Amino acid sequence: MTDTHTLATQFPEDFIFGVATSAYQIEGATKRDGRGPSIWDAFSNMPGRVYKRHNGDIACEHYDRWEQDLDLIQALGVDAYRFSIAWPRVIPNGVGAINEPGLDFYDRLVDGILERGLQVFPTLYHWDLPLNLAGYGGWTSRDTAYAFAEYARVVTQRLGDRFDTVTTFNEPWCACHLSHLFGVHAPGEKNLEATLHAVHTMNLAHGLAVQAIRSEQPDVPVGIVLNPTSIAAASDDTADKDAAERQFQFDNGVFFGPLFNGSYDQAFMDDLGSMMPIQSEDMAIIQQPLDFWGVNYYTPISVADHSDNNKVFPRAKLVRATDRKDRTDIGWEIGAFGLSQLLTQVYERYDLPPVYVTENGACYNTGLSDDGRVHDAERTQYLDEHLTEAAKIIASGIDLRGYFAWSLMDNFEWAEGYNMRFGLVHVDYDTQVRTIKDSGYWYAELAQAHRAWADGRDSTSTSIEPDNDFAR
Repeated sequence: MTDTHTLATQFPEDFIFGVATSAYQIEGATKRDGRGPSIWDAFSNMPGRVYKRHNGDIACEHYDRWEQDLDLIQALGVDAYRFSIAWPRVIPNGVGAINEPGLDFYDRLVDGILERGLQVFPTLYHWDLPLNLAGYGGWTSRDTAYAFAEYARVVTQRLGDRFDTVTTFNEPWCACHLSHLFGVHAPGEKNLEATLHAVHTMNLAHGLAVQAIRSEQPDVPVGIVLNPTSIAAASDDTADKDAAERQFQFDNGVFFGPLFNGSYDQAFMDDLGSMMPIQSEDMAIIQQPLDFWGVNYYTPISVADHSDNNKVFPRAKLVRATDRKDRTDIGWEIGAFGLSQLLTQVYERYDLPPVYVTENGACYNTGLSDDGRVHDAERTQYLDEHLTEAAKIIASGIDLRGYFAWSLMDNFEWAEGYNMRFGLVHVDYDTQVRTIKDSGYWYAELAQAHRAWADGRDSTSTSIEPDNDFAR
Protein backbone atom coordinates (compact mmCIF):
# COMPACT_ATOMS: atom_id res chain seq x y z
CA MET A 1 0.00 0.00 0.00
CA THR A 2 1.28 3.46 -0.90
CA ASP A 3 2.38 5.73 1.93
CA THR A 4 -0.26 8.50 2.19
CA HIS A 5 2.33 11.27 2.25
CA THR A 6 4.00 9.94 -0.89
CA LEU A 7 0.65 9.48 -2.62
CA ALA A 8 -0.46 13.00 -1.65
CA THR A 9 2.43 14.58 -3.55
CA GLN A 10 1.37 12.85 -6.77
CA PHE A 11 -1.64 15.16 -7.12
CA PRO A 12 -1.59 18.83 -8.20
CA GLU A 13 -1.61 21.42 -5.43
CA ASP A 14 -5.17 22.52 -6.29
CA PHE A 15 -6.54 18.95 -6.47
CA ILE A 16 -9.71 18.54 -4.43
CA PHE A 17 -10.31 15.67 -2.02
CA GLY A 18 -13.92 15.31 -0.92
CA VAL A 19 -16.67 13.03 0.30
CA ALA A 20 -20.10 12.42 -1.18
CA THR A 21 -23.66 11.55 -0.11
CA SER A 22 -27.17 11.86 -1.52
CA ALA A 23 -30.38 13.19 0.00
CA TYR A 24 -32.64 10.13 0.02
CA GLN A 25 -29.85 7.90 1.28
CA ILE A 26 -29.09 9.91 4.42
CA GLU A 27 -31.67 12.62 5.20
CA GLY A 28 -34.69 10.76 6.56
CA ALA A 29 -37.56 13.05 7.64
CA THR A 30 -39.47 12.06 4.52
CA LYS A 31 -42.81 13.28 5.87
CA ARG A 32 -41.73 16.44 7.66
CA ASP A 33 -41.75 20.16 6.98
CA GLY A 34 -43.72 19.95 3.76
CA ARG A 35 -41.62 17.40 1.88
CA GLY A 36 -43.66 15.51 -0.70
CA PRO A 37 -43.30 11.79 -1.48
CA SER A 38 -40.80 10.59 -4.06
CA ILE A 39 -40.83 7.53 -6.30
CA TRP A 40 -38.40 5.90 -3.87
CA ASP A 41 -40.79 6.38 -0.96
CA ALA A 42 -43.36 4.41 -2.93
CA PHE A 43 -40.98 1.85 -4.46
CA SER A 44 -39.24 0.92 -1.23
CA ASN A 45 -42.56 0.17 0.46
CA MET A 46 -43.64 -2.27 -2.26
CA PRO A 47 -43.05 -5.95 -1.38
CA GLY A 48 -40.09 -7.51 -3.14
CA ARG A 49 -38.51 -4.30 -4.37
CA VAL A 50 -36.01 -3.37 -1.64
CA TYR A 51 -34.21 -5.65 0.79
CA LYS A 52 -36.64 -6.39 3.66
CA ARG A 53 -38.69 -3.38 2.56
CA HIS A 54 -36.15 -0.99 4.03
CA ASN A 55 -36.86 2.65 3.22
CA GLY A 56 -35.51 6.15 3.65
CA ASP A 57 -37.95 7.34 6.32
CA ILE A 58 -35.22 7.55 8.96
CA ALA A 59 -31.99 6.72 7.09
CA CYS A 60 -29.07 8.45 8.89
CA GLU A 61 -31.24 11.23 10.39
CA HIS A 62 -29.07 13.72 8.56
CA TYR A 63 -32.00 16.15 8.40
CA ASP A 64 -31.62 16.60 12.17
CA ARG A 65 -27.94 15.70 12.55
CA TRP A 66 -26.55 17.78 9.68
CA GLU A 67 -24.41 19.96 11.93
CA GLN A 68 -22.79 16.92 13.54
CA ASP A 69 -22.22 15.42 10.10
CA LEU A 70 -20.64 18.60 8.76
CA ASP A 71 -18.37 18.68 11.81
CA LEU A 72 -17.39 15.13 10.94
CA ILE A 73 -16.52 16.12 7.36
CA GLN A 74 -14.51 19.06 8.64
CA ALA A 75 -12.64 16.75 11.02
CA LEU A 76 -11.71 14.49 8.13
CA GLY A 77 -9.79 17.42 6.68
CA VAL A 78 -11.17 17.12 3.15
CA ASP A 79 -11.71 20.08 0.85
CA ALA A 80 -15.28 19.67 -0.39
CA TYR A 81 -18.65 18.06 0.24
CA ARG A 82 -20.74 16.66 -2.59
CA PHE A 83 -24.41 16.19 -1.67
CA SER A 84 -27.78 16.24 -3.40
CA ILE A 85 -30.85 18.39 -3.01
CA ALA A 86 -34.20 16.59 -2.79
CA TRP A 87 -36.62 17.85 -5.44
CA PRO A 88 -39.71 16.78 -3.39
CA ARG A 89 -38.42 18.74 -0.41
CA VAL A 90 -38.23 21.91 -2.52
CA ILE A 91 -41.25 21.49 -4.83
CA PRO A 92 -43.34 18.70 -3.25
CA ASN A 93 -45.45 17.95 -6.32
CA GLY A 94 -42.62 18.47 -8.78
CA VAL A 95 -44.43 21.49 -10.20
CA GLY A 96 -46.29 24.34 -8.60
CA ALA A 97 -45.94 25.52 -5.03
CA ILE A 98 -42.45 25.94 -3.56
CA ASN A 99 -41.87 24.53 -0.08
CA GLU A 100 -39.99 27.26 1.75
CA PRO A 101 -39.04 25.09 4.77
CA GLY A 102 -37.31 22.74 2.35
CA LEU A 103 -35.26 25.56 0.85
CA ASP A 104 -34.57 26.82 4.38
CA PHE A 105 -32.98 23.46 5.24
CA TYR A 106 -30.61 23.64 2.29
CA ASP A 107 -29.91 27.30 3.10
CA ARG A 108 -28.68 26.22 6.53
CA LEU A 109 -26.78 23.27 5.10
CA VAL A 110 -24.94 25.33 2.48
CA ASP A 111 -24.06 28.01 5.00
CA GLY A 112 -22.84 25.31 7.38
CA ILE A 113 -20.60 23.81 4.70
CA LEU A 114 -19.05 27.21 3.99
CA GLU A 115 -18.62 28.03 7.68
CA ARG A 116 -16.46 24.91 7.98
CA GLY A 117 -14.21 25.96 5.13
CA LEU A 118 -15.52 23.36 2.68
CA GLN A 119 -16.39 23.77 -0.98
CA VAL A 120 -20.04 23.29 -1.96
CA PHE A 121 -20.68 20.66 -4.67
CA PRO A 122 -24.47 20.12 -4.93
CA THR A 123 -26.31 17.77 -7.27
CA LEU A 124 -29.87 18.70 -8.24
CA TYR A 125 -31.13 15.19 -8.93
CA HIS A 126 -30.08 11.93 -7.32
CA TRP A 127 -33.09 9.78 -8.27
CA ASP A 128 -35.79 11.07 -5.89
CA LEU A 129 -38.38 12.15 -8.48
CA PRO A 130 -41.52 13.68 -6.93
CA LEU A 131 -44.14 10.95 -6.92
CA ASN A 132 -46.77 13.23 -8.44
CA LEU A 133 -44.75 13.46 -11.66
CA ALA A 134 -44.60 9.67 -11.93
CA GLY A 135 -48.37 9.71 -12.33
CA TYR A 136 -47.91 11.74 -15.51
CA GLY A 137 -45.21 9.51 -16.96
CA GLY A 138 -42.17 10.53 -14.91
CA TRP A 139 -38.98 10.57 -16.97
CA THR A 140 -40.78 9.07 -19.96
CA SER A 141 -42.77 12.32 -20.28
CA ARG A 142 -41.34 15.39 -21.97
CA ASP A 143 -43.17 17.61 -19.46
CA THR A 144 -40.84 16.34 -16.72
CA ALA A 145 -37.87 17.93 -18.50
CA TYR A 146 -39.48 21.36 -18.26
CA ALA A 147 -40.51 20.75 -14.64
CA PHE A 148 -36.91 19.88 -13.80
CA ALA A 149 -35.63 23.05 -15.44
CA GLU A 150 -37.97 25.14 -13.31
CA TYR A 151 -36.83 23.30 -10.19
CA ALA A 152 -33.20 23.98 -11.18
CA ARG A 153 -34.03 27.67 -11.58
CA VAL A 154 -35.72 27.86 -8.16
CA VAL A 155 -32.81 26.19 -6.36
CA THR A 156 -30.20 28.28 -8.14
CA GLN A 157 -32.04 31.52 -7.48
CA ARG A 158 -32.12 30.79 -3.73
CA LEU A 159 -28.79 29.01 -3.18
CA GLY A 160 -26.64 29.38 -6.27
CA ASP A 161 -24.66 32.40 -5.08
CA ARG A 162 -22.87 30.04 -2.65
CA PHE A 163 -22.24 27.09 -4.98
CA ASP A 164 -18.68 26.27 -6.01
CA THR A 165 -20.12 24.03 -8.73
CA VAL A 166 -23.54 22.59 -9.51
CA THR A 167 -24.43 19.29 -11.17
CA THR A 168 -27.70 18.64 -12.95
CA PHE A 169 -27.95 14.83 -12.73
CA ASN A 170 -26.28 11.99 -10.94
CA GLU A 171 -25.96 8.84 -13.07
CA PRO A 172 -28.79 9.16 -15.60
CA TRP A 173 -27.93 5.59 -16.70
CA CYS A 174 -29.30 4.33 -13.39
CA ALA A 175 -32.41 6.50 -13.60
CA CYS A 176 -33.04 5.17 -17.13
CA HIS A 177 -31.61 1.67 -17.57
CA LEU A 178 -31.79 0.34 -14.02
CA SER A 179 -35.16 1.97 -13.46
CA HIS A 180 -36.99 1.42 -16.75
CA LEU A 181 -35.23 -1.51 -18.45
CA PHE A 182 -34.05 -3.83 -15.67
CA GLY A 183 -36.65 -2.92 -13.05
CA VAL A 184 -34.09 -2.79 -10.25
CA HIS A 185 -34.67 0.84 -9.25
CA ALA A 186 -37.81 2.96 -8.98
CA PRO A 187 -40.20 2.94 -10.73
CA GLY A 188 -39.30 -0.71 -11.42
CA GLU A 189 -40.27 -0.89 -15.08
CA LYS A 190 -38.97 -3.36 -17.70
CA ASN A 191 -39.64 -1.75 -21.05
CA LEU A 192 -37.13 -0.80 -23.74
CA GLU A 193 -39.24 1.95 -25.29
CA ALA A 194 -39.81 3.55 -21.89
CA THR A 195 -36.05 3.40 -21.28
CA LEU A 196 -35.30 5.21 -24.51
CA HIS A 197 -37.91 7.86 -23.77
CA ALA A 198 -36.37 8.36 -20.33
CA VAL A 199 -32.89 8.67 -21.84
CA HIS A 200 -33.92 11.42 -24.20
CA THR A 201 -36.09 13.22 -21.64
CA MET A 202 -33.23 13.33 -19.14
CA ASN A 203 -30.82 14.57 -21.79
CA LEU A 204 -33.29 17.30 -22.69
CA ALA A 205 -33.88 18.11 -19.00
CA HIS A 206 -30.15 18.50 -18.50
CA GLY A 207 -29.85 21.01 -21.33
CA LEU A 208 -32.87 23.00 -20.17
CA ALA A 209 -31.57 22.99 -16.59
CA VAL A 210 -28.14 24.26 -17.64
CA GLN A 211 -29.87 27.15 -19.37
CA ALA A 212 -31.99 27.82 -16.27
CA ILE A 213 -29.00 27.71 -13.93
CA ARG A 214 -27.01 30.12 -16.06
CA SER A 215 -29.96 32.48 -16.31
CA GLU A 216 -29.77 32.87 -12.52
CA GLN A 217 -26.04 32.43 -11.86
CA PRO A 218 -24.02 32.74 -15.07
CA ASP A 219 -20.68 32.35 -13.31
CA VAL A 220 -21.26 29.14 -11.36
CA PRO A 221 -19.50 26.13 -12.99
CA VAL A 222 -22.10 23.67 -14.30
CA GLY A 223 -21.69 19.99 -15.10
CA ILE A 224 -23.24 16.55 -15.04
CA VAL A 225 -22.23 13.32 -13.30
CA LEU A 226 -22.23 10.20 -15.46
CA ASN A 227 -21.43 6.60 -14.58
CA PRO A 228 -20.10 5.35 -17.92
CA THR A 229 -19.35 1.66 -18.00
CA SER A 230 -15.74 0.60 -18.43
CA ILE A 231 -16.27 -1.99 -21.17
CA ALA A 232 -13.78 -4.45 -22.65
CA ALA A 233 -14.33 -7.11 -25.30
CA ALA A 234 -14.22 -10.62 -23.84
CA SER A 235 -11.82 -11.70 -26.62
CA ASP A 236 -9.96 -10.38 -29.64
CA ASP A 237 -12.63 -11.77 -31.96
CA THR A 238 -14.15 -9.13 -34.22
CA ALA A 239 -17.63 -10.17 -33.14
CA ASP A 240 -16.83 -9.54 -29.48
CA LYS A 241 -15.15 -6.22 -30.25
CA ASP A 242 -18.22 -5.16 -32.21
CA ALA A 243 -20.40 -6.20 -29.28
CA ALA A 244 -18.28 -4.10 -26.92
CA GLU A 245 -18.75 -1.10 -29.21
CA ARG A 246 -22.51 -1.61 -29.29
CA GLN A 247 -22.56 -1.94 -25.51
CA PHE A 248 -20.54 1.26 -25.21
CA GLN A 249 -23.08 3.13 -27.32
CA PHE A 250 -26.05 1.68 -25.45
CA ASP A 251 -24.65 2.44 -21.99
CA ASN A 252 -22.41 5.44 -22.57
CA GLY A 253 -22.89 6.92 -26.02
CA VAL A 254 -26.57 7.69 -25.42
CA PHE A 255 -25.42 10.35 -22.95
CA PHE A 256 -21.96 11.42 -24.15
CA GLY A 257 -23.05 11.70 -27.79
CA PRO A 258 -25.93 14.16 -27.32
CA LEU A 259 -24.25 16.11 -24.50
CA PHE A 260 -20.88 16.59 -26.18
CA ASN A 261 -21.35 15.84 -29.90
CA GLY A 262 -24.95 16.88 -30.36
CA SER A 263 -26.05 13.51 -31.77
CA TYR A 264 -26.77 9.89 -30.98
CA ASP A 265 -24.62 7.15 -32.51
CA GLN A 266 -25.81 6.22 -36.01
CA ALA A 267 -25.75 2.43 -35.48
CA PHE A 268 -27.78 2.92 -32.28
CA MET A 269 -30.26 5.09 -34.16
CA ASP A 270 -30.51 2.62 -37.04
CA ASP A 271 -31.73 -0.04 -34.63
CA LEU A 272 -33.62 1.96 -32.01
CA GLY A 273 -34.15 5.46 -33.38
CA SER A 274 -37.80 4.85 -34.22
CA MET A 275 -38.49 4.64 -30.46
CA MET A 276 -36.65 7.86 -29.61
CA PRO A 277 -38.95 10.89 -29.04
CA ILE A 278 -36.59 13.43 -30.62
CA GLN A 279 -37.86 16.81 -31.78
CA SER A 280 -36.03 19.10 -34.16
CA GLU A 281 -34.73 21.62 -31.63
CA ASP A 282 -33.73 19.11 -28.96
CA MET A 283 -30.08 18.52 -29.81
CA ALA A 284 -29.22 22.21 -29.72
CA ILE A 285 -30.77 22.42 -26.25
CA ILE A 286 -29.03 19.28 -24.97
CA GLN A 287 -25.55 20.21 -26.19
CA GLN A 288 -24.84 23.01 -23.73
CA PRO A 289 -21.17 23.88 -23.11
CA LEU A 290 -20.18 22.45 -19.71
CA ASP A 291 -17.50 23.56 -17.30
CA PHE A 292 -16.77 20.05 -16.02
CA TRP A 293 -18.20 16.58 -15.80
CA GLY A 294 -18.09 13.94 -13.11
CA VAL A 295 -17.32 10.25 -13.46
CA ASN A 296 -18.61 7.68 -10.98
CA TYR A 297 -16.56 4.50 -11.20
CA TYR A 298 -16.69 1.24 -9.27
CA THR A 299 -16.11 -1.78 -11.50
CA PRO A 300 -15.17 -2.84 -15.05
CA ILE A 301 -17.12 -5.28 -17.23
CA SER A 302 -16.39 -7.55 -20.20
CA VAL A 303 -18.89 -8.40 -22.91
CA ALA A 304 -19.16 -10.89 -25.74
CA ASP A 305 -21.29 -11.03 -28.84
CA HIS A 306 -24.78 -12.42 -28.31
CA SER A 307 -25.32 -15.16 -30.86
CA ASP A 308 -29.10 -14.71 -30.93
CA ASN A 309 -29.76 -12.45 -33.91
CA ASN A 310 -33.27 -11.83 -32.63
CA LYS A 311 -31.86 -9.82 -29.76
CA VAL A 312 -32.18 -6.07 -30.09
CA PHE A 313 -29.31 -3.62 -29.83
CA PRO A 314 -26.73 -3.92 -28.21
CA ARG A 315 -26.74 -7.72 -28.80
CA ALA A 316 -24.07 -8.30 -26.15
CA LYS A 317 -23.80 -10.45 -23.06
CA LEU A 318 -21.87 -9.93 -19.85
CA VAL A 319 -18.89 -12.20 -19.28
CA ARG A 320 -17.51 -12.49 -15.77
CA ALA A 321 -13.73 -12.19 -15.76
CA THR A 322 -12.11 -15.39 -14.52
CA ASP A 323 -8.78 -13.69 -13.82
CA ARG A 324 -10.24 -11.21 -11.30
CA LYS A 325 -11.16 -13.16 -8.21
CA ASP A 326 -11.52 -10.22 -5.88
CA ARG A 327 -14.99 -8.77 -5.46
CA THR A 328 -16.52 -6.43 -2.93
CA ASP A 329 -19.34 -7.57 -0.66
CA ILE A 330 -21.91 -6.37 -3.17
CA GLY A 331 -20.38 -8.70 -5.76
CA TRP A 332 -18.65 -6.15 -7.99
CA GLU A 333 -15.34 -7.06 -9.54
CA ILE A 334 -12.37 -4.94 -8.50
CA GLY A 335 -10.29 -3.40 -11.26
CA ALA A 336 -8.71 0.01 -10.76
CA PHE A 337 -7.31 -0.22 -14.31
CA GLY A 338 -10.86 0.26 -15.57
CA LEU A 339 -10.84 3.89 -14.48
CA SER A 340 -7.89 4.67 -16.77
CA GLN A 341 -9.37 2.50 -19.51
CA LEU A 342 -12.65 4.36 -19.31
CA LEU A 343 -11.32 7.91 -19.16
CA THR A 344 -8.83 7.29 -21.95
CA GLN A 345 -11.62 5.92 -24.12
CA VAL A 346 -14.07 8.78 -23.61
CA TYR A 347 -11.44 11.51 -23.99
CA GLU A 348 -10.37 9.95 -27.29
CA ARG A 349 -13.96 9.95 -28.53
CA TYR A 350 -15.36 13.24 -27.26
CA ASP A 351 -14.28 16.82 -26.70
CA LEU A 352 -14.70 16.81 -22.93
CA PRO A 353 -14.14 19.47 -20.26
CA PRO A 354 -12.17 18.77 -17.06
CA VAL A 355 -13.37 15.86 -14.94
CA TYR A 356 -13.80 14.98 -11.27
CA VAL A 357 -14.07 11.45 -9.90
CA THR A 358 -17.35 12.23 -8.18
CA GLU A 359 -17.87 8.75 -6.72
CA ASN A 360 -15.53 5.87 -6.05
CA GLY A 361 -15.58 3.43 -3.18
CA ALA A 362 -16.20 -0.12 -2.07
CA CYS A 363 -18.88 -2.08 -0.26
CA TYR A 364 -17.49 -4.01 2.68
CA ASN A 365 -19.82 -4.86 5.55
CA THR A 366 -17.13 -4.89 8.22
CA GLY A 367 -18.63 -4.24 11.65
CA LEU A 368 -17.36 -2.85 14.91
CA SER A 369 -14.61 -4.83 16.61
CA ASP A 370 -14.28 -5.38 20.34
CA ASP A 371 -11.99 -2.37 20.49
CA GLY A 372 -14.79 -0.14 19.17
CA ARG A 373 -13.16 0.37 15.80
CA VAL A 374 -13.90 -0.79 12.25
CA HIS A 375 -10.87 -2.48 10.70
CA ASP A 376 -11.85 -2.36 7.03
CA ALA A 377 -8.46 -2.98 5.42
CA GLU A 378 -10.10 -4.12 2.18
CA ARG A 379 -11.73 -0.72 1.65
CA THR A 380 -8.48 1.07 2.38
CA GLN A 381 -6.73 -1.12 -0.18
CA TYR A 382 -9.45 -0.37 -2.74
CA LEU A 383 -9.13 3.38 -2.20
CA ASP A 384 -5.35 3.22 -2.38
CA GLU A 385 -5.42 1.32 -5.68
CA HIS A 386 -7.93 3.66 -7.29
CA LEU A 387 -6.29 6.86 -6.09
CA THR A 388 -2.95 5.57 -7.34
CA GLU A 389 -4.65 5.02 -10.69
CA ALA A 390 -6.08 8.54 -10.53
CA ALA A 391 -2.58 9.95 -10.12
CA LYS A 392 -1.47 8.02 -13.19
CA ILE A 393 -4.42 9.42 -15.13
CA ILE A 394 -3.32 12.96 -14.30
CA ALA A 395 0.24 12.15 -15.32
CA SER A 396 -1.09 10.93 -18.68
CA GLY A 397 -2.45 14.41 -19.42
CA ILE A 398 -6.16 14.07 -18.57
CA ASP A 399 -7.41 17.09 -16.62
CA LEU A 400 -8.67 15.29 -13.50
CA ARG A 401 -9.34 17.89 -10.82
CA GLY A 402 -10.72 16.07 -7.80
CA TYR A 403 -11.79 12.85 -6.10
CA PHE A 404 -14.86 12.28 -3.94
CA ALA A 405 -15.00 9.12 -1.85
CA TRP A 406 -18.31 7.29 -1.78
CA SER A 407 -19.55 7.51 0.76
CA LEU A 408 -19.08 9.72 3.79
CA MET A 409 -21.07 7.22 5.85
CA ASP A 410 -23.06 4.02 5.59
CA ASN A 411 -26.56 4.72 4.32
CA PHE A 412 -29.64 3.48 2.47
CA GLU A 413 -28.15 1.61 -0.48
CA TRP A 414 -31.22 1.71 -2.76
CA ALA A 415 -32.50 -1.79 -3.64
CA GLU A 416 -30.02 -3.26 -1.14
CA GLY A 417 -31.53 -1.25 1.71
CA TYR A 418 -29.26 -1.05 4.75
CA ASN A 419 -27.72 -4.42 3.94
CA MET A 420 -24.67 -2.99 2.17
CA ARG A 421 -22.17 -0.49 3.58
CA PHE A 422 -20.01 1.87 1.52
CA GLY A 423 -19.14 4.43 4.19
CA LEU A 424 -15.86 5.76 5.48
CA VAL A 425 -17.88 6.17 8.66
CA HIS A 426 -19.86 3.33 10.25
CA VAL A 427 -23.45 4.11 11.22
CA ASP A 428 -25.29 2.14 13.89
CA TYR A 429 -28.81 2.46 12.53
CA ASP A 430 -30.39 1.75 15.94
CA THR A 431 -28.50 4.47 17.81
CA GLN A 432 -27.28 6.65 14.89
CA VAL A 433 -23.80 6.63 16.43
CA ARG A 434 -21.12 7.44 13.84
CA THR A 435 -17.75 5.68 14.07
CA ILE A 436 -14.93 6.54 11.70
CA LYS A 437 -13.54 3.40 10.07
CA ASP A 438 -9.86 2.71 9.53
CA SER A 439 -10.41 3.61 5.86
CA GLY A 440 -11.77 6.97 6.99
CA TYR A 441 -8.65 7.66 9.02
CA TRP A 442 -6.50 6.66 6.04
CA TYR A 443 -8.41 8.95 3.68
CA ALA A 444 -8.26 11.80 6.20
CA GLU A 445 -4.52 11.37 6.51
CA LEU A 446 -4.18 11.50 2.71
CA ALA A 447 -6.34 14.62 2.38
CA GLN A 448 -4.54 16.41 5.20
CA ALA A 449 -1.11 15.38 3.91
CA HIS A 450 -2.03 16.78 0.51
CA ARG A 451 -3.16 20.07 2.00
CA ALA A 452 0.01 20.35 4.08
CA TRP A 453 2.19 19.57 1.06
CA ALA A 454 0.30 22.08 -1.11
CA ASP A 455 0.76 24.72 1.60
CA GLY A 456 4.49 24.02 1.80
CA ARG A 457 4.24 22.41 5.24
CA ASP A 458 5.66 19.07 6.40
CA SER A 459 3.05 16.55 5.28
CA THR A 460 4.54 13.82 7.49
CA SER A 461 3.19 15.63 10.55
CA THR A 462 -0.44 14.96 9.63
CA SER A 463 -0.73 11.44 11.04
CA ILE A 464 -4.23 10.85 12.43
CA GLU A 465 -4.85 8.63 15.43
CA PRO A 466 -8.27 7.41 16.65
CA ASP A 467 -7.66 8.54 20.22
CA ASN A 468 -7.31 12.24 19.40
CA ASP A 469 -10.01 14.88 18.90
CA PHE A 470 -10.57 13.58 15.37
CA ALA A 471 -12.37 10.50 16.74
CA ARG A 472 -16.11 10.79 17.29
